[in-house]
Amino acid sequence: MASNDTDKTASFVAEFDIEDPEFPQAIDDATMSSGDYPYEKRMKRADYERELRLLQIELVKLQNWVREQNERIVMVFEGRDAAGKGGTIKRFMQHLNPRYAHIAALAKPNESERGQWYFQRYVARLPTSGDMVLFDRSWYNRSGVERVMGFSTDEQIERFLAEAPDFESQLVRDGIRLYKFWLTIGQEMQLKRFHDRRHDPLKRWKLSPIDIASLDKWDDYTRAKEDMFQHTHTTTAPWTVLRANDKRRLRVNAIRHVLSSIDYAEKDATVASAPDPNIVGSGPDYFYAA
Repeated sequence: MASNDTDKTASFVAEFDIEDPEFPQAIDDATMSSGDYPYEKRMKRADYERELRLLQIELVKLQNWVREQNERIVMVFEGRDAAGKGGTIKRFMQHLNPRYAHIAALAKPNESERGQWYFQRYVARLPTSGDMVLFDRSWYNRSGVERVMGFSTDEQIERFLAEAPDFESQLVRDGIRLYKFWLTIGQEMQLKRFHDRRHDPLKRWKLSPIDIASLDKWDDYTRAKEDMFQHTHTTTAPWTVLRANDKRRLRVNAIRHVLSSIDYAEKDATVASAPDPNIVGSGPDYFYAA
């Protein structure tokens, strides 16, 4: 981001009042382009709904194949607060058989779990053969919110960053197909979505005290994220970044990424094609702009 854009964003944040029911027009005007997002407008609803339906049909085929082949799939959804993790998971799950596709959204650890090996409660949610599990937040809580908000010690964070690649390597060697997604949005877009949650009675439950406390910790989360990529992006278990200012493009391209990577039965390659490289990618160009 250019320095003048950074200064402008800092000014927006300084003036932003989440309790004011009127969202500032200057911030609203910058939401879609924030974070160097590559599209000026959202994907058209008709195009989105048509593509999503076709992709969800392919997901049903994928699930049938997973059952027949006794495969196991794990998807980890991490990213900026309000980036759209829950909504993306919902579109993955919408037409799948819930007996064999599960969401793992763990609350903060209880007293017993705090005394366990850190990864233990996540291991308990891993899939058996023929199943898939989608983690709405995951073991990466330790390198994100716990780190930034001071809920973990430096020693715990250092140990996690060293152990996570080994843990994930064991999962992959045992046959699990592991996808790690990082969803990113621009700071102005995050302010817009936080404001929507604060003032929409149907969304207010999504806005936590941690979200409010994180409003002035954007740079801290950026540093934590970049350190996480440096230590845990591996050949065995790579990170994939999803640019999420437009939720519609986010959802269809996240699904495409998974479908295009697996040769399942009756696959329609014209539908399950490679995702948009402007939205989905891996490596430094994505990690340090995320």
